[in-house]
Amino acid sequence: MNKPTLRVTLLLLLVLSLTMWNGLRLWTSLAWQPALNEFSARPSPIVTAFSGAVWVITGAFLLWSILQKKSWAVKLLLGAAAGYTVWYWTERLVWQNPHPNWLFAVIVNLAVLVFILFNIKSLSREAYERKIENPKID
Repeated sequence: MNKPTLRVTLLLLLVLSLTMWNGLRLWTSLAWQPALNEFSARPSPIVTAFSGAVWVITGAFLLWSILQKKSWAVKLLLGAAAGYTVWYWTERLVWQNPHPNWLFAVIVNLAVLVFILFNIKSLSREAYERKIENPKID
């Protein structure tokens, strides 16, 4: 089995980092639910746990599909990146108090999206090469 390229490895690390971050959000919202309810955390711990679980499942499935070099992993990555961006900004603008670091958040979000778009070709190429190496026999 071929080693993934540096670009694909960085994409995997990005997905793994966000998956672990959301796993931490899920665990924290469940473990600290009484304290979060006492201080009226917004969004509620249930909403935080649910969104964390959704992104952990999505991230784990995305990691698996990239590692298996599935041809549809590129589309899943684009959809997950778009969905995560929409979710992040919805949560930030609807439930959280205004933050003075909004410009930094916009720049980081755009940089991550550009990074994903720039590196998608490597992911597509690896999936294509796998298809050539292991053709399906009908």
